[in-house]
Amino acid sequence: MKHEGYIDIDQTRDVVVALFANPENLKHYQDGFISKTTTLGEPGQTGAQAVMNYQHGNHKMELTETITDNSLPDSFEAHYHHKSMDNTMLCRFEDLGGGMTRYHYAYEYTRIDWVMPKLISILFPSMYKKPAEKWLAQFKSFVENHRP
Repeated sequence: MKHEGYIDIDQTRDVVVALFANPENLKHYQDGFISKTTTLGEPGQTGAQAVMNYQHGNHKMELTETITDNSLPDSFEAHYHHKSMDNTMLCRFEDLGGGMTRYHYAYEYTRIDWVMPKLISILFPSMYKKPAEKWLAQFKSFVENHRP
């Protein structure tokens, strides 16, 4: 299951990429984000691994992020592993000129082991798209309202 699209952000590419690359900012646009701890390699670099923790109500979730290609400011690609699913993320940042940036994204779920989520992905694929689109809208708002 793959979702692709883009969002235009009223900010320069340098600012967008700097805010995207800083893990301290995740709490500003990813609901439930608690922490990100690098466990292997140089933080933020290709090959690095990190554990990411989230809290959604009473449910805790732990993801392992492996950066497969960090070519920022142009693109960033990573693989995310959860005990019940895997997905990849590709982000590209295009300078549109005039202080505008287009953030292209592609998310692909490559493994879903739970019966109910697998069924939901087949019957209601937009259920997996909505949280990503929400975080993108929140990222856009965070970047556009960010004051250094």
